[in-house]
Formats: sequence, C-alpha cells, structure tokens
Amino acid sequence: MSTDTATATTAAPAAEQKAPPGPGMRFVNWGANYIEDRTSLSGMVKELGRKIFPDHWSFMLGEVALYSFVVILLSGTFLTFFFQASMAPVIYEGAYPTMKGVEMSAAMASTLDISFEVRGGLLMRQVHHWAALLFVASIGLHMLRVFFTGAFRKPREINWVVGFLLFILAMAEGFTGYSLPDDLLSGNGLRIIDGMVKGVPVIGTWISYLLFGGEFPGEAIVGRLYMLHIMLLPALVIAAIGVHMILLIVNKHTQFAGPGRTQENVVGAPILPVFAAKAAGFFFIVFGVIMVIASTVTINPIWNYGPYDPSPVSAGTQPDWYIGFADGMLRLIPPHLETEIFGFTFTWYILIPIVVLGLFLVVVALYPFIEGWVTGDKREHHIADRPRNAPARTAIGAAGVTFYAVMWAAASSDLIATHFRLSIEWVTHTLQALLILGPIIAYLVTKRVCLGLQKKDREIALHGFESGRIVRLPGGEYIEVHEQLSDYDRWRLVSYEEYAPLMVRPNTNGKITVSTKLRGALSRWFFEDRIAPVTRAEIEASHHGH
Repeated sequence: MSTDTATATTAAPAAEQKAPPGPGMRFVNWGANYIEDRTSLSGMVKELGRKIFPDHWSFMLGEVALYSFVVILLSGTFLTFFFQASMAPVIYEGAYPTMKGVEMSAAMASTLDISFEVRGGLLMRQVHHWAALLFVASIGLHMLRVFFTGAFRKPREINWVVGFLLFILAMAEGFTGYSLPDDLLSGNGLRIIDGMVKGVPVIGTWISYLLFGGEFPGEAIVGRLYMLHIMLLPALVIAAIGVHMILLIVNKHTQFAGPGRTQENVVGAPILPVFAAKAAGFFFIVFGVIMVIASTVTINPIWNYGPYDPSPVSAGTQPDWYIGFADGMLRLIPPHLETEIFGFTFTWYILIPIVVLGLFLVVVALYPFIEGWVTGDKREHHIADRPRNAPARTAIGAAGVTFYAVMWAAASSDLIATHFRLSIEWVTHTLQALLILGPIIAYLVTKRVCLGLQKKDREIALHGFESGRIVRLPGGEYIEVHEQLSDYDRWRLVSYEEYAPLMVRPNTNGKITVSTKLRGALSRWFFEDRIAPVTRAEIEASHHGH
C-alpha cells in the first residue's frame, strides 16, 4: 500500500513536467521564435548584457542626464495637451484674479490655465522646468568629468563631439521652452536674440523677419519655437543620445587606475542584471528628487511677470542660467563700437561677442583633436587620468571654466550692483578685467597646484605618510615613523605615464616647416613642467633604506 502510494506520488510530478504547454504558452513561444528568426535579438541582448560599467560615482552624472531627459519627455507630453502655441490676442478671463481683463497672447493665457485650472498642471510645469535645468547641468558636469580625466582621447574623440552637440541641443531646447509662454521674461530674451540677429550685417534683418514672421515680436515666433521645441530638437537630442550610447558600447568605458584594471580589463558590474537593477532604482531616485524640488520650490512664476510689454522692463530680468554666458558677454563689450562701411553699419558690440562665443564653443568641441595634434599621442586610452597628473590640461580646463564663469556672472551685473550697493560701472569694469586676467591667473595657479600635488604623491609613495608617532633611536636621535602605503594606494599614486615634448624633425625634403615649429613649441609648453612618476627601482631602494 505504501509502496504504491510512493510510486504514484513520485510519478505525479513527472507527468506534470511532461504535460504539453497550453495555448497561451505556445503562442508566446511562437512569437519569440518568429522575432528571433528575423532579428537575432537574443544575441544582441546577450552581448549587451555582458557590457561592463565601472562603479565609480562620477559615471553617474551621465545617468542623471539620461533620466532627467526621460522626465522631460513625460512631463512635456502632458503639457502639450493643454498649451496653445498662438500669439493671437485674447482677453484673459481665467482663474487668476490679478490678470483678469488683461490682454495677452493665447500662449500666455493657456500657460496660466495650465498653472491654475488644469489638475496637476502647475506641478508638471515645474517638473518640466526643473528637469530641463538638471538635464543641462548634468551634461555640463559630465563633460567636465570627461575633460579633466582625459576620457576624450582616442578612440573617443567623436563621442566627445557628439556629447558637446548634445549640450548645445539641450541649451537650445531649454531656450525654446522658456520662450513659449510669451511672458515678460521670455519676451525680453527673444528681444535680445532679435537684436543679436539684426546686428549681423546685410543678412541680419532678413533672418529676423524670417524667424519672427515680421517686425518683432511678429506673429509666428511662438508657433515656430513650439515646433522646434516638441519635434525637431527632441528628435535631434534622442538621435544624439542614441549615437552617444552606441559609441560608448563600441569604445568601452574608461576607468580609473587600480590593481587588475588594464586597457582591456574593465572592472565593474555587467548591465544584466546588476547594473540594470541599480539603474532602475537610480532613475526613481532622480525622478523623486525632481518631484520634491518641483513641489516645494517655485520656478518661472509667469503670473508675477505678466504678458510681454517693453515698457515695464527693469533691472533684475535674468535668463535661465545656461544662457547667461551669452547675455553676460553682451554686457561686457564697451558701447558705441560701430562702423559704417558702404552704407552698412557694423555693430561691433554685437559682432565681437558672437565671434568670441563662437570661437570658445568651437575650441571646446575640437579640443580632443587639438590636444592630440599638440602631443602627437596616437595611442588608445582606456584608463582615466587623475587631473593632477595632466597639469597643463587641468590648467586649461580651469582657465576655460573661469572664462565661462565671468561671462555667466556678468549676466547678473545689475543684481550684483543692487544687492551689494555697488556702482554698476565698477562691477562692469571689474568683470571686464577678470574676463582677461581671470583665465590667466586660474591657469597659473591650477598648474602650480597640480605640480605640488604630484610632488607630494611622489614623496608619499617613496616614504609613506606621517603617522604622528615619534621614536627615539639608540643614539638619542628622535624620528617620526612613517606608515607605508598599501599596494592599492601606492598603485593609485604611481600608475601613470610620463610624456615628453615632441622632437622637432625635418620633413622628407629636409626642411622644418612653420607648422612643425609651432607644433614643437606648443608641445614644449604643454609638457614643460612635469614630475616623473616613481619607478619600481626607486620604491625598492626606498624600502631598503627604511
């Protein structure tokens, strides 16, 4: 009896395992096989799942940019259902009592309706705006991390250019977005753009009429900016993100030096399942932080500004921070710089800022190729530099950041003057001097700091660090005992390569060209001050002496 029971119990699971799949499972299997036969999707997923991501915190800046863009898309989709991209004049009769009876554009009225009459509308507006600010800021910080660690070097030069274009597109997306409500703040920003466009000789006026649909403010600018904001620019951003991610997978991640980390061996977590799980959690953290900020901090309260009208413009009007550097550059140029040639007026106080800003952006975009030409370095690099070990590059970056910061500060020159009770002329002249002297001072100070840190690292690698413990020797001498570093800490201090200036050599015709001399001079400038890394022989000799 017991034997039969045991046999039946054992056979039951086997029968259940051999049972044919149900209709639903057969349909799923058929669908999976159908897709696999035509796409080979499993191989791609398997290959992508093996992609390793380094676990350093600085790599999360790129994730913040990606997740904030997702939030932008979600909140922006909600807002498109209610916004009217029209400059047709209407009389506001909405829920905000202060504005009742005021004539404004349909775009302004619909934005007020979103803020005060649509359930959750004000929250979504603020989520959209804060996510846009975070998107631009995280891209900027991510590019600074890439720059200061040398992660833009071969084979990632193209990816640097793609990332820079993504930064420019993000700024354009933000500018077109906050220009849509047609309020006093956005109208002033558009007026500045109109003035810059009209400052271009010959074609400036025609371009302005084309953009605005007539004399400023025109009748079509909001509709055209709306199409750019919700269609063209998002498509370009998505395409740039896609190219950036593909190149990231093809070129592999950079990583910081350490035991077991080589050009070929990336230490970190694979995408599936570890990194994917972490990324999902981090996305909800970013989303939650944006929601908390949007729920508690008001941004762009257009009901305080009112519709665009040039008459109430006063000090204190500020663009979003990422556009401030352009406004600041306009404020720093001395006035009355005009020249009339063949009947055309050249407004140099507009042309000079356009040229300076254009050159600044072009140099940033092409910097990987410039440094590669100066250094002659054609090798692939997968190990990130410590900024102190590339003093010239780090100093150049500090100078560029200072140049940008001065322009950015100049956009608030009126607020600086009023808040600190200073003369606006004194503030402007000080910022004009800092625009020239600031980058030079930042370059010199940063380079000296980097070299000092390199010397300190060399001393610690050879002799260890001070322990604070004093020992008396048999001869009566007092010395401080130095604690030696662990292998990992020593590796971090000494694992970098020393570069030397390029040798100036004649070409095949036996001549040294001007470009060769220039390249040699720039290479000497780039590498003239450097500290040689500690060698293994020096470490062994130091340990033997101790």
